[in-house]
Order: sequence, then structure tokens, then C-alpha cells
Amino acid sequence: MTKVADDFLVEADKSAWPLLPGERTWGGWRLGISLATAAAATWCYIIGEYVGYYLGFWKGFATLFAGSMIGMLIVALAAVPVCIRFGVDSIASAKPQFGTSGWIIPAMLQFISIVGWNSLLLIFFGRSTTQLFYALGIISEGSGAVLVPITVVVAVSLTFFFLLKGSLGVDRVAKVLVAHVFIGFWMLYVLLTHEWDKLISAVPASANADAQWNYVTGIEIGIVSLLSWWPYIGAMVRMAPNGRTAALPIMLGMGAPVPLLCAIGIAGILVLQVSDPAQWLRTIGGPIYGVVALIFVAAANLGTAVAGVYASSIGLRHIPVLSRSPWPVLLAISLAPVAIVGLLIPEMFFANFGTFLAFIGLGFAPLCGIQIVDYYFIRRGNVNVRGLFETGPNAEYRYWGGFNPASIIAMVCGFVTYNYILNPISYASRFPYEYLTASLPTAVVGGGVYWLLTILFVRPAGKGGY
Repeated sequence: MTKVADDFLVEADKSAWPLLPGERTWGGWRLGISLATAAAATWCYIIGEYVGYYLGFWKGFATLFAGSMIGMLIVALAAVPVCIRFGVDSIASAKPQFGTSGWIIPAMLQFISIVGWNSLLLIFFGRSTTQLFYALGIISEGSGAVLVPITVVVAVSLTFFFLLKGSLGVDRVAKVLVAHVFIGFWMLYVLLTHEWDKLISAVPASANADAQWNYVTGIEIGIVSLLSWWPYIGAMVRMAPNGRTAALPIMLGMGAPVPLLCAIGIAGILVLQVSDPAQWLRTIGGPIYGVVALIFVAAANLGTAVAGVYASSIGLRHIPVLSRSPWPVLLAISLAPVAIVGLLIPEMFFANFGTFLAFIGLGFAPLCGIQIVDYYFIRRGNVNVRGLFETGPNAEYRYWGGFNPASIIAMVCGFVTYNYILNPISYASRFPYEYLTASLPTAVVGGGVYWLLTILFVRPAGKGGY
């Protein structure tokens, strides 16, 4: 490919406009590597830690794997068809349901979710760095309050630098950092071989007296963890030429690594009461193993942060005042909140991970339900790509003033459903949580309310291009 063609491709993939067939250059392996690199972050250990509070190793792994596959399937059904057909991101895929102005609702969810995940990942990296440096005698006890924010700022700066080349930056980072996935599997092997007897006899610290509640909670954590891929997936799969190329990489590259690497967190919290591999690998194998773990944490978190910031920056292109902004400006807007959280409130934010997970289910479960019902059961795959970018008074997805009341009401009903079934702060639950989780009923309610309102009011009014 000539330099002119390379430059054109870089500019095309920094925009929110549909990518042309010649611009969609990621084959199955390239997409799979990028998805796996993004998926296999240290959030896996935090997720595994939460499952390990309620379930033993094998039961925790099985429920988390099941929940992850369910969550990945929901996200793939919701966003991927439109993204892969037209080469657009997740925000554009939601415009037929939310309208030419209402898309700001999923855009806000995307931005908050990615900022939250990136903050957690980079704070985790800062904490791991601090603990390792302290163990090696490089810093004194109590220096973490200074080192964690500094490390977060360094990681933010690296992410900004990597992404100056757009999707080419994502691809290049993935090709280098994909090795960390295999290092993660090696770490799991080390823990299992050294602590197997303790692991199989370990008792979860916070297990509920109701065993079924524990199983369902493991599945719920898996579902909401993978629902958080909705913001990322569109910006990644739009680079693939067709659905056949993307299907297997999505499920195996993005869906499978999460529960497999979460097993490290489950095992770590059950046996050593800590999910951070930089701590327990040092305990098992000494400083050398600790250094290997820190390198893994750095690689894993940077790979995911790069993918997340790329997706959120593409999403910002849909805002009219930012549609023509220089790419570095969009990167700075996406990264600034992460730096602020890392500098000002790293410990408070990290301590509320469980609430953040529940927020994911609260927002993305009804959103996915709405998209699935609209695309498969109401539109039956009929989407106007021109309508995704029209904003005038005669735009196909204009609805009423740019907003679709059906999607807004359906989202509110989904929020209420999730809050009723599972309190996102206390994790107190109500029927039918112990049978159906909280995310699945929320998705069904959101989709069902949307279907009912669309059939009874929106479509008869001639709105939405139905």
C-alpha cells in the first residue's frame, strides 16, 4: 500500500463515517488479536476476585464462563450487525432506536463506561507498581500515595502517544502486547501447580447460605462484565470486511479470554486473599516472578486502555462541534477524566468496583434489549445507512425533535427493573434474581417495552423509518 493510501486510511478510521470496503482491512486473525489484547486486562482479576467471594474455584470459573458467553452473545446480537454491515461504531448503531439527537444517551453510557474501566485499569497498574517497588526496596512504605497518581499519568501519556495513528496504533499495540495473554495463562498454571491443595479446599469468604444465589451471582458478574464490551466492539469490528470474518474472533477473542484469565483472580483471592498477580507471584516465586507479573499488568492494561480510548474518541465524532476537531483533541478529551480520577480519587474509585459493575448492567442490559428487538423483530434488518448520519428535520430517524420516546421510556423501565431485582450498592436482591439474574430480565423488559410502544404508537405515527 502506498504512503498516500496509508495516510488516507489513517484519516478514515479516525472519523465516525462509514468505512468503505477498501478501508476495512482487518482479517480474522488481526481482529482476533486486537480483541484478545483488549479483553485480557487486569479487570479480569478484579472480576475473578468478586466471584471468588461467593464460589469455589471450579464453580466460580464455570458460572463466570457461562455468564461471559451469555453477555458476549447479547452484545454481539445488539451492536455487531449494523456495525459490520456499514463499517460504523456502536454509537451509530444505536441511532435507529434513539434518534438523531437521542443517541446522546448511549454515547454518555459509552463514555462513562470506558472512563470508568480505564480508571480502574490504570489505578490497578499504579497499585501493582507501588507494591512491587516497595517489595524490591526501591521506595519506602507510604510512598504509594504519590507513586500511584504518577504512574497513572505516565500510562495516560503512553496511551495518547500510541493512538495518534488511530486504528493502526491499536493494531500495532495489539501485535506486540498479545503475548501478555499467554503470560496470563502461565501465571494461572503457576498458581494452580503451587497451591492446588489449598485451592480445592478453600472456602469463599462471603458465600451466601443459598447456594443457588451464589451460582446466579457468578453468572450475573460474567454477564455484566461482558455487557461492558458494547462501547468497544463497534469501533473494532468496523475494521473487518464482513460478519463471517468477525463472528469467531468476537466470541473467542473477546468472550473467551475474560473468564479464562478471571480464573487467576478467583484462585488468588481464595488461596492468598489477593487477586493482584504482582503480589501473589512475588510470594510464590520471589522478585523475578513479581517483575514478570508487573510487566504483564502493564501490557494488559495499556492494550485495553488503547482500545477503549480509541472507541470513545470515535464516539465523540458524532457530536457536531467535535466532528471536525483534530484527533489529538478527541484523545485528550477521552483521557482527561481518567487522569483526573487517577490523580484525585484513585482509592475511592477502586473501592467501589462492585457498584460500577452493577452500573454496567443497569445501563447496557436495556440498551442491548432495545437494539435486539428493534433490529430483528421490528425492522427485520432494514436499516438506512444514510439515516444514521442525517440530522435535518426530514431525517429518517428524526422521530420527535430528534428523540424517540419509546427508547427513553424503555431505558427507564430497564433501570427500574434492575434496581428492583438487584440493588447496585448493597447487592441485596429480590425475586426472580436467584433464577434469572438481574441483567437478563432487565434486557427483556427494556426490549419488551420498546416493542410495545413502537408497535402501538411510533410506527402508526410514521416515525423512525419502519
